[in-house]
Amino acid sequence: MNVIIVSDKNHMGQVAADLIEADMKYKTPYVLGLATGSTPIPLYQELIRRNQETGLDFSTTVSFNLDEYVGLEANHDQSYRYFMDQELFDHININKSATFVPDGLSENIEEVGRNYEKAIYGVGGLDCQVLGIGTNGHIGFNEPGSSLASRTRKVRLTENTISDNSRFFERKEDVPTEAITMGIGTILDARKIMLLASGSNKAETIAKSIEGPITATVPASSLQMHPDATWVVTDDAAVNLQLEWK
Repeated sequence: MNVIIVSDKNHMGQVAADLIEADMKYKTPYVLGLATGSTPIPLYQELIRRNQETGLDFSTTVSFNLDEYVGLEANHDQSYRYFMDQELFDHININKSATFVPDGLSENIEEVGRNYEKAIYGVGGLDCQVLGIGTNGHIGFNEPGSSLASRTRKVRLTENTISDNSRFFERKEDVPTEAITMGIGTILDARKIMLLASGSNKAETIAKSIEGPITATVPASSLQMHPDATWVVTDDAAVNLQLEWK
């Protein structure tokens, strides 16, 4: 496992973009797993800049998003399909038909999960999965206690996650209580994993995830088992780390 400590969010975005751009050169089509929330926005801004200014090409890229709320229309301003269109897809030369987000409106979420797994397998698996991390250690919407072998499925969100995400909604009561998410096992199947983290409020959880025991109570600790996982962490989020990381 690699840990790269950076000065700020912009630096985080640049380092993450460097890693993705370097990796894209070796495979076509490149299959990229994507995350939402505020953390990956600096990465997406840098990818947009490189696409528009230096010709970084996404025309053959295939993407799979980690998760989606259950019950939100794709055009709802807090759906993750809407987020991805606004923050990345509408600004780069990616084929929208090759961008996949779980269908949170389906009446058969179990079937959606099975089909999502089949779709990922059908393109040869994820080359790189981008992650954020919740204050309780969740990755995707895999809350504490999730099986480390879990696959794409419907989950109920914890009160901690609902509170954290309420800043994006007018009222806390508007935050969906369920989501569909890639499982931890799905994430760990990616050839590379890159987790981005910033903010002092994440410092304790990051230390537990990187240097603590592997446990389902801290889902992000599962990344310790992956042969090619990289954490890109800002200074303030890394203050509780004890070991020497670059």
